[in-house]
Amino acid sequence: MKKLEETTFAIVGLGLIGGSYAKALKNLKVKRIIGMNRNPVVALMAKDEGYITDICEADGKLLKEADVIINALYPKAFLEFVEQQVQNFKADVLLTDVMGIKADFPQQVDAILKPGMDFVSGHPMAGREGKGYGQSAAEIFNNANYIVIKREGNKPENVAFLKELAMAFGCKRVVELTTKEHDAIIAYTSNLPHIMAVSLVNSDSMHDNTKYFIAGSFRDATRVADINAALWKDLFLLNKANVRAEIAKLQAQLTKWDKALENGDEKLIVQMMEDAKHKREDLFNAKNFR
Repeated sequence: MKKLEETTFAIVGLGLIGGSYAKALKNLKVKRIIGMNRNPVVALMAKDEGYITDICEADGKLLKEADVIINALYPKAFLEFVEQQVQNFKADVLLTDVMGIKADFPQQVDAILKPGMDFVSGHPMAGREGKGYGQSAAEIFNNANYIVIKREGNKPENVAFLKELAMAFGCKRVVELTTKEHDAIIAYTSNLPHIMAVSLVNSDSMHDNTKYFIAGSFRDATRVADINAALWKDLFLLNKANVRAEIAKLQAQLTKWDKALENGDEKLIVQMMEDAKHKREDLFNAKNFR
């Protein structure tokens, strides 16, 4: 692959993540950043602010100049884009994505691409509340994890390029996983916390005066309830087997709590909390973030 300053990128979808990619690439002083967005006003805004150098119109012709195409569309729109625009891709283009669910998308994309084109699937574990270009920021990648989907057939130099790009963005580590491993882990670390946050806010205990009794724990636990429903609906449904398995495991933990409280089992209650305390300390201790 070329050096960053010699590489032309195209970003398809300038929302929260796509906009953040544009801003991070701008900081890295890459050669060009082509932006493509369904709403032309957003693309114009990104260009006026200097985060993209060119706007790609719906005909996709400008994509021919991109060495790397970063697809930041919703899952269903992703395949449609590849099908409609593959004729505009460079013969040796590196195509990547940011999707939080992989399922069989990599195989479906491979079936569309022409020989010589390479789809290396990725997932930056970065984000924030809300949605849209206005919420985007290069800083969301700082200390984040970046996942590369491990697949036979990907060009080693393209995999290496994406890893180096993630680290240049400020990501703390890059991990390689298979699609199956990725989706199973994400069901627990991402899908389930979002469901828990939404469920807490939707509880029958939420009343008009609840806001007067909220402290840090409730704010932290419900932060991601400010959710992009259109996107997350697809992510939940595409990963539903794994998500349902995690819901069952959580329900088992809640049942354990319920029984311990019913029986006044002080020892078990303390043990559950101590176990969680030690696990979390180990999870977030300094050595894990070096």
